[in-house]
Amino acid sequence: MRLIRRRPDITCRQAVDLITGYLDDVLPADVRSRLETHLADCPHCAEYIAQIRAIIAISGHVETDELTPRARETLVRLYRQTQGE
Repeated sequence: MRLIRRRPDITCRQAVDLITGYLDDVLPADVRSRLETHLADCPHCAEYIAQIRAIIAISGHVETDELTPRARETLVRLYRQTQGE
């Protein structure tokens, strides 16, 4: 009998790190599948990816000069938080 070694589940932290690759459709099939399993089981990460998709949809339609200074500061702050700055 041959045992099939299952790869460990993806953690939320790993999921966050993989989201960009997932949205850009550049993840290997096995990683994508594991991430999709995680997203199906984790409402927090599913909400996170929904928020990222909404930001992408909105940012494609907003010109920089249309943002208020406060909105610009908020977006820069959020970006820096995601980058660990």
